[in-house]
Parts: sequence; structure tokens; C-alpha cells
Amino acid sequence: MSERIVQRGLWFEEYDVGAIYEHRPGRTVTEADNVLFTTLTMNTQALHLDAAWSAQQPGFGGQRLINSMFTLSTIVGLSVAQLTQGTLVANLGFGEVAFPAPLFAGDTLYAETECTGKRESKSRPGEGIVNLTHIGRNQNGDIVARATRSTLVRKRPVERFDG
Repeated sequence: MSERIVQRGLWFEEYDVGAIYEHRPGRTVTEADNVLFTTLTMNTQALHLDAAWSAQQPGFGGQRLINSMFTLSTIVGLSVAQLTQGTLVANLGFGEVAFPAPLFAGDTLYAETECTGKRESKSRPGEGIVNLTHIGRNQNGDIVARATRSTLVRKRPVERFDG
């Protein structure tokens, strides 16, 4: 019988401080993504919704911007299968968040995550705190988003031998 392998994220012990995890495939962002996310979150900013108004504004070549919260959510989401699926207990918080370059409809968003630190939880045995920095880049390699994040992650379960 073949071995069964279930996809999961990393246990606390598997994170390596300084390692950079590249998340693939990327995600090509569409106008529909932007409009849906923007309206679902009640963000009525014209820079996301109004093509005629945006075309008259300086700075972004007359294009509507992809909602930055969509960008942040997507770079974190791109990391889930590789890092936190089934092993994350909770997000503890986000620190510094920056959007140094715009993202537009038709751009492809790629994500990578660096483990910047980890420690065992002082109050929750069997869990640890992992600090991450998420980076989002467009198809040209330009950084469009950066965010620091603190997470609570399960330790590898102890296997018991009954024998």
C-alpha cells in the first residue's frame, strides 16, 4: 500500500530563521477581483472603482489601483499552503505594512516569506511564536507590498509508542 501524504504547513520546529520561502504559482489580478473585493469591504475609494475619475488623476498613468488590502490579503493567502495550512493556531498581529509600488489589473502577484524569528510560547505549551515578513512582487520583480506578521504555530505532535 502506498504512503498517504496530507498537505500541511510547517510545524514550529520546521521553520528556519533566515529562510525565504517562495510561494508559487503567482496570482494574476483582474479588474473583477478588484471591484469585488473593494465593494465587499465597503471601500468606496474612487481610485479603485471609478475609471473616468482615475484617468484624470496624476501619478498612476490614469489607471485604477488594485485595492491594497486585496494585495496584502493575497500575499498572505499565497503563503498558506506552504507555511500555515493546518499548523497555524492564530495570527497574533501585523506590524509594519508598506505598499512601495502600485499593483494594477493584469499584473501577476508573486509572494515570498522570510522567517525572521521564532520562540517557544511561554504561556501555551505545544505552540510557538513565529515572526514572518511577507513580500509581494509584480511580474517585473518590483516590490508592491511588504508586511511583518507574528503567528502562533503548533509544534510537531509527539508520537506515542504503545508497546
